[in-house]
Amino acid sequence: MVADPSNSGTQIEAGRLAVRSVIDSTIFVIAGDPQLQPYFTTLLGEVTNGNLSGFTELSKNLTDFVCAATGSKNFHYTGLSMTDAHNPATNSRMAQKANSADFDQFVLDVTKGATKCNVPANIQARLGTILYSIEGQVVQR
Repeated sequence: MVADPSNSGTQIEAGRLAVRSVIDSTIFVIAGDPQLQPYFTTLLGEVTNGNLSGFTELSKNLTDFVCAATGSKNFHYTGLSMTDAHNPATNSRMAQKANSADFDQFVLDVTKGATKCNVPANIQARLGTILYSIEGQVVQR
């Protein structure tokens, strides 16, 4: 357990903190990526207005997903299914359905976020494998 830099006075597992750091870095990379910005209009509008609740929720859900997908026994993903999470009909926070090119760009942005956090290439490759395992659920157009 280590001090959680985002929540004063609380502790967090070092591994979860590392995953959350990559996720948060990735969210910032995506926010600056004109190709992916159209998917996150609600989130970007909230953050622009100083409302970080959507960012915090997305960070938690993605962190839980990656922790669970990499074998964590202490954390479980409890968000929407990947199909529902990426379908505007079932998730109003998603502005449009994803296509393959944008999914590839998302994976590239995750790599950029991981690189900013000094994640080794072999771990980045494993994360890429996990992400591509759900491509069929995310890409819906």
